[in-house]
Amino acid sequence: MTESLATTELTAASADMSTSTELTAASAGVSTSTDLPGTGSSRPAAAERAGAMVLEFLRERRPATPCLVIDLDVVAQRYHEVRAALPWAEVYYAVKANPAPEVVRLLAELGACFDVASPAEIDLCLAEGVRPESISYSNPIKKRADIEHAYRRGVRLFAFDSEQDLEHIAEVAPGSSVFCRVLVATAATEGGAQTPFGAKFGCCPEMAVELLDRAAALGLDACGASFHVGSQQRDPTAWDGGIATVAGIVDELDRRSVPLRLLNLGGGLPASYVEAPPPLSAYGTAIEASVRRHFGDRPLRLLVEPGRAIVADAGLLRSEVVLVSRKSRGEDRRWVYLDVGRYGGLAETENEAIAYPLVTSRDGGPTGPVVVAGPTCDGDDVLYQRRVYRLPLDLRAGDHVDLLGAGAYTASYSSVAFNGFAPLATYCVGAGGKARDSAGVISETVTVQ
Repeated sequence: MTESLATTELTAASADMSTSTELTAASAGVSTSTDLPGTGSSRPAAAERAGAMVLEFLRERRPATPCLVIDLDVVAQRYHEVRAALPWAEVYYAVKANPAPEVVRLLAELGACFDVASPAEIDLCLAEGVRPESISYSNPIKKRADIEHAYRRGVRLFAFDSEQDLEHIAEVAPGSSVFCRVLVATAATEGGAQTPFGAKFGCCPEMAVELLDRAAALGLDACGASFHVGSQQRDPTAWDGGIATVAGIVDELDRRSVPLRLLNLGGGLPASYVEAPPPLSAYGTAIEASVRRHFGDRPLRLLVEPGRAIVADAGLLRSEVVLVSRKSRGEDRRWVYLDVGRYGGLAETENEAIAYPLVTSRDGGPTGPVVVAGPTCDGDDVLYQRRVYRLPLDLRAGDHVDLLGAGAYTASYSSVAFNGFAPLATYCVGAGGKARDSAGVISETVTVQ
């Protein structure tokens, strides 16, 4: 290593604690330093987390809902925080988390590299000024034609986890650098991740050795290995098993005279939602210690692929209440239907994996339990039913509900006109950002100060 080196209820008073509590909109999404007790309004604290510039943009421009507003200044801040926590690693931003051109352009200017999964993401990055040598085509599931496209556009770093993909790379991207994705699914990775990856990606360590040996024989630069501990990983030690596994692969390939020099640690660095994860510094400390323990002083090029940790906190998703109803006269719990749901950008509410803090335009008064659902004619379009949220009793159609921490995996998951609902519009403010609609049409420069 180189130097430089079940049902949950949430309370207003402890919205960022991991213990079972009860969530009120009045204080969901505030940190412990600014929490207000009981059900009192927390709009100042919410404004602090959401970003004053975002709230001013919404207040002055009043865009149609639902919409996502990204604070580019927060994106820059989170990028620098990741760099500070893992100074020994190259940061490859996972474009899939939020592919807004303004986000890509800003991160390119800050010196980030980019983890892409498709030709469209490659073309986006290049259009926003990213150098092709700063791109890693890290998706091991890709068409031969897509590999050829990437190579023609100058990309020279590819992931793979199968013999067929490896052969395609050798055929149409000769001489490229390749790293093998290793299947790592342990109790730590699966239990600590909000969205575990299971067995879809990667191959077993024995096959990784064979494939990397084969890559060298095919004339490729067999440079390293990668793994992924799952998205929104809450356990800073979850990387240890994967690092140990790759160390064993490196030792075996040394014996075959195929020296590896790259370790891609993947993504998984978390963002803060209703429950706050450990600080990024804890992840950096744990991962660095693990690399030193398993690799000693061996020179290694270390990569990380964060997405959520960089853009989630930068986004506020503004929605409107379509209606509030009850299923029976005597039922205490209301159903609150928003104009955004699982098909409009909130796919990560599946199994209630990601619990977004909610803030409403009526915070401050009495609250009651609710089920939160989307607007489509699909029975699965229910966001929170087991996890109990409490929203104002006087909430009604036309009121706003803001989802905080919504900058990652929302607009990029938005479907194309399911039930006729338009994809989620995205606007960027700050850092010279521009306001765009979901079709990418620049409407105006946002100069909210």
